[in-house]
Amino acid sequence: MAKKKVIILGAAGRDFHDFNVLFRGNDEYFVVAFTANQIPFISGRKYPYELAGEPYKKGIMIYDESRLGELIKKYKVDICIQAYSDLPYPEVMHKASIANANGADFWLVAPEKTMLKSKKPVIAVCAVRTGSGKSQTSRYIARKIKELGKKPVVIRHPMPYGDLAKQAVQRFEKLEDLDKEKCTIEEREDYEPHIREGTIVYSGVDYQKILKDAEKEADIIIWDGGNNDAPFIKPDLMITVADPLRAGNELNYYPGETVARMADVLIINKVNSAKKEEIERLRQNLKAINSKAEIILANSAISINAAPEEIKGKRVLVIEDGPTVTHGNMKFGAATVAAHKYGAKEIIDAEKYAKGTIKEAYKKYQIKRILPALGYSKKQIEELKQTINSAKCDVVVSATPTDLNRLISANKKIIHVNYELEPIGGRLDKIIESFIKSR
Repeated sequence: MAKKKVIILGAAGRDFHDFNVLFRGNDEYFVVAFTANQIPFISGRKYPYELAGEPYKKGIMIYDESRLGELIKKYKVDICIQAYSDLPYPEVMHKASIANANGADFWLVAPEKTMLKSKKPVIAVCAVRTGSGKSQTSRYIARKIKELGKKPVVIRHPMPYGDLAKQAVQRFEKLEDLDKEKCTIEEREDYEPHIREGTIVYSGVDYQKILKDAEKEADIIIWDGGNNDAPFIKPDLMITVADPLRAGNELNYYPGETVARMADVLIINKVNSAKKEEIERLRQNLKAINSKAEIILANSAISINAAPEEIKGKRVLVIEDGPTVTHGNMKFGAATVAAHKYGAKEIIDAEKYAKGTIKEAYKKYQIKRILPALGYSKKQIEELKQTINSAKCDVVVSATPTDLNRLISANKKIIHVNYELEPIGGRLDKIIESFIKSR
């Protein structure tokens, strides 16, 4: 019987995991290609033979997703699989229409089908949109686990943007590990805060191997999700974070609604920055789709690593976390909040100074005034440096969780904004404590 031919649509993350779990060693299917979208500089590579195994001696080519229709016809594809996250529902169906119009079925794989089972207790942290506050929630949970005398290890959603074979299993314990692995700014944003707090982070490509290694040194595993994707590891406790600044998105983005429906606990974050009516709207939407989950309110508490006077009355360049303001569609983030909180005279228009591919991002994502901390390649990090150094301002206010001073030589001071989860009431602490005691 002929094998069914498959294309996996991805963004260098879930696509590889779905292949490993569903298709590697599966004689009923043959994956003819991956397509890449959302993240720059990741197409034109191959998923290597070392990871793909038989019968992929030449590896599997990764094409730009704009070629999807052409590829379906060229390879006579039977099935296209959607395997990346934070997509508005109409966009998902546009992709399905391209697949169907060219003769291929279009699959949305249930998260349960790709979840690995751990020998250790697992707490998963997911979100309904990119930038809702997953990482600060994961950090909060890691602290509480340590206070209870247990060792957490974080398994982070993949971001393998380099040599895939070498990135099969990545372990981060020290900041120097980020340099050794040649991490992008986007990777550093998610790994660095955990490392600074003494929490080991695993990531990479092959999560079957990653989980096996993490289990050797963890009492509790924390799945720290990416975008609004579902966990790769089956959770014993699933926490999903929702954002009242984008109330309504929890019903309109894939797979954000899915992870909201799957949650045991729903956290409405950023209530200190949101309007009461938007918080209530979000609460009612979450109740409607998941009445069994407990809803907890939380603040996203902002602080800076400088005296407030260094911002007050100044013209500032605001830098926000890249994914949050690109495919996350946020119009502002913690740096903007901090600039207003500490009395900045003006937030300058960063777009005027944007260089190269960063300038292109303004058009693609309709970004206004703020500077996204984009750094998916050495060249783009250099463009970020040039943008910062050419900006006419007094000081830079940066909310990227990574320390930009370790990566670029700026000609002006960069003030770093910290944001931490502050759950309202003690219910989240009690849930974590009860979970650990029951294990």
